[in-house]
Amino acid sequence: MTPDNHAPRIRRAFYYAPFRHLFFARLFTVLGNGIAPIALAFAVLDMGGSATELGIVVAARSIFNVAFLLIGGVLADRYSRSMVLVSSSIIAALSQGLVAWSVLDGAATFTLLTVLGAINGAAAGIALPASSAMVPQTVPAPTLREANAFIQLGIYGGTVIGASLGGILISAIGPGWGLAVDALGFAAAAPLYLLTRAVAHASDGPASHILQDLCDGWKEFIARSWVWAIVAQFAIVNAAFSGIVMVLGPVVADATFGRANWGFIIAAQSLGLISGSVIALRWRPRRDLFIGVILVNLCALPVALLSLLPSPALLMAAFFMAGAGFGLFGVSWAQSLQTHIPPDKLARVYAYDALGSFVAIPAGELAAGPLAAHYGSNNVLLASAVAIVTATIAVCFTPSIRQLDNTPPLTSVAR
Repeated sequence: MTPDNHAPRIRRAFYYAPFRHLFFARLFTVLGNGIAPIALAFAVLDMGGSATELGIVVAARSIFNVAFLLIGGVLADRYSRSMVLVSSSIIAALSQGLVAWSVLDGAATFTLLTVLGAINGAAAGIALPASSAMVPQTVPAPTLREANAFIQLGIYGGTVIGASLGGILISAIGPGWGLAVDALGFAAAAPLYLLTRAVAHASDGPASHILQDLCDGWKEFIARSWVWAIVAQFAIVNAAFSGIVMVLGPVVADATFGRANWGFIIAAQSLGLISGSVIALRWRPRRDLFIGVILVNLCALPVALLSLLPSPALLMAAFFMAGAGFGLFGVSWAQSLQTHIPPDKLARVYAYDALGSFVAIPAGELAAGPLAAHYGSNNVLLASAVAIVTATIAVCFTPSIRQLDNTPPLTSVAR
């Protein structure tokens, strides 16, 4: 008798076709998105825009992204997540295609870029909870951590290629073509999301409505201190790093080390994200979420250097280290949510997570220009670095973060 012959076989994540489709759909999307932020920033600057006007254009996308997150969470928990993603990808492709056409044609205005950016942001807001919550539907539980690591590797690998090509492409032939590549990425992702065919979860009941769905998701979110404490931390981290730095960074680049180097600096961060994701795939400590939270401190280093010593070589090294910390944290965070949150409420918790984490980004983007004009870019960047360290140290005192056991369940069988 050989009972091992009847044990469920654990296969690699890419064995499962739904995961392959999801992986490549997200890869194509982020390949274009790696170019788009750099392209859009320099498109606005080429139009004669100031840091404040650039902040308004990029903030429009972020505001609508945040505004549609909760709707996206409800839709993803009620209906087929793959169909939600197909619809949002088509809308994003069309809106970003119009942005590219207007820039290439010379017809772009600040108003047009702001409106189309808002539409693109709304589509992305609807898509985010569905794409994050769909990973557990594509692989069995024992393969989940590997799947999350591969998803991150694909996302950050696409960003590396996109950002590296973006700096060269934008310097050589202009930002409009970079925006066109982003539109093509969304268009290519739509049929792959359709092939994923993730089934819809049962709704909370026949009498359930959108407000009740949101209330149920909020209860799941607020009941876990480790969830809302980390989200509060990232509200500050994202305002400083994804808000202020991504507005003032291109301004500093234009004044010092040049546009192409800025693209390589952003690519170095993505290389760090890849490295962190690979480490997370192999290294599985029981308290990995707590370790990941501590490593977020590393992202304060490039912010401080951008203020005090904007050397391309040093900034590439610092952004690489910050990316590695984010990569380790990201896999642990995804594993924690997908392991401890009920599947039928996971997209809504992801929506509240994204809402809380991202809500300060448009505030940072909008404030970056006026603050820099009043206090100077260097002082604003240095204050942002201090805020990142303060928020990260504070959240480390939350007991549930230090004690959370992130060991995945082993009850699922391979499909």
